[in-house]
Amino acid sequence: MRQRDDMTFPMEEYERRLGELRMRMAERLLDAVIITDPENLMYLTDYQTTGYSFFQALVVPLDDKPFMITRTMEESNVHARTWVEITRPYPDTGDAIQMLVSSLKEFGLANKYIGYERNSYFFPAYQQDALHTTLTGAKLLDCFGIVECGRRTKSKHEIEIMRRAAIATEAGMKAGLEACKAGVTENEIGAEVCAAMFRAGGEPPAVLPYVTSGPRTMIGHATWEGRVVKPGEHVFLEVAGCYRRYHTAMMRTAVLGEPTELMWKAQERMKEALERVKALIRPGVTVSDADNLVRSIMTVDDAHGKLITRSGYSIGIAFPPSWDEGYILSLMHGDKTVLREGMTFHIIPWAWGVDGDKTCGISDTIYITSDGCKSFFDMEQDFTVKREEAKREIPDEPVIELLASRHDDKSDAKAKSDHKKDHKHSQKQSNQKNSKESRAS
Repeated sequence: MRQRDDMTFPMEEYERRLGELRMRMAERLLDAVIITDPENLMYLTDYQTTGYSFFQALVVPLDDKPFMITRTMEESNVHARTWVEITRPYPDTGDAIQMLVSSLKEFGLANKYIGYERNSYFFPAYQQDALHTTLTGAKLLDCFGIVECGRRTKSKHEIEIMRRAAIATEAGMKAGLEACKAGVTENEIGAEVCAAMFRAGGEPPAVLPYVTSGPRTMIGHATWEGRVVKPGEHVFLEVAGCYRRYHTAMMRTAVLGEPTELMWKAQERMKEALERVKALIRPGVTVSDADNLVRSIMTVDDAHGKLITRSGYSIGIAFPPSWDEGYILSLMHGDKTVLREGMTFHIIPWAWGVDGDKTCGISDTIYITSDGCKSFFDMEQDFTVKREEAKREIPDEPVIELLASRHDDKSDAKAKSDHKKDHKHSQKQSNQKNSKESRAS
């Protein structure tokens, strides 16, 4: 391993992760593993790039130096970011799997027991087939989850990085709630969220914030589409700040008027669910225990809104297309997995269909301690209620025209400013010319 002090974590953190991976490899009688999942590459080496749609892999032999296969353009990320010393890049016109196979042969692994992540988003079936048909002397075995076993629990270093992400999450959410006003567009709210997150030190998240208003809150995983928020409506926000690819997420709700009776009740159920489940969660409790408690509080009837998903999921390292680690572990009924210190979850007691046509949410991201759990956030959970917005008068015009008019207003203002600058510049040149002529005479 190349020793360096400029990675996300200290070298001993990566040495521990690699050592634990090799212990699991030995238990499964694997001579090497091929790791292709972007989150797992980041976890093991600190490698990251937005170019992960091209094949990339870390090969970890049981008793030899790891090496990476990347597109030539992405090789610079290995040298700039990671401890990995050996790379085998392939050109855009080359065959990535052929480079992988050639490298496995080069390092004496062609006839070994090799694990690979069969369920990785970024190791598609056609490439897996090519590996099987080309590397005929090896025994290829599915080892999906072998890295995720280590990612389930976060170290103290990871918890600190997630605290940095939480600063960005809170900044974005506060800005988004402040921006919620009658007459603004969902786009404008989203812009305020993103700007605040990035100014607070946040980095590009795996998913941009979810911002919906009024009836659009009933559309799953929708976000801004230019809709104008109307007086009396509510706005649903879900924001995940990111730092060094680690995420923390939060749901909140703004009401631009007076909440309905069932909205008030939904708020109280969500707050109760969060309070009670956080009092329950500690090492030794099962994920099913936690899910059952949240679900029992949130379940009333359809008019009160329904929790139609799992009640929480693991969260940490993420690349697009999702910010969660729910495929590693989720809070779901019947799962007897025991919670452990260092696990982190986004707990989501949200309500779909309040009053039949509204989605509301309050959520929290927590980490498990030796005797309980703690939130990454200090932010108020109650709905943000802006009664004065119910009386605001807004233009009755289509969204496209409204946005266009705002753009035109800004363009006009810029044109006027540019005209003034041009006039001043022309006047200055004229004055300079007159001055020169005066001196010449």
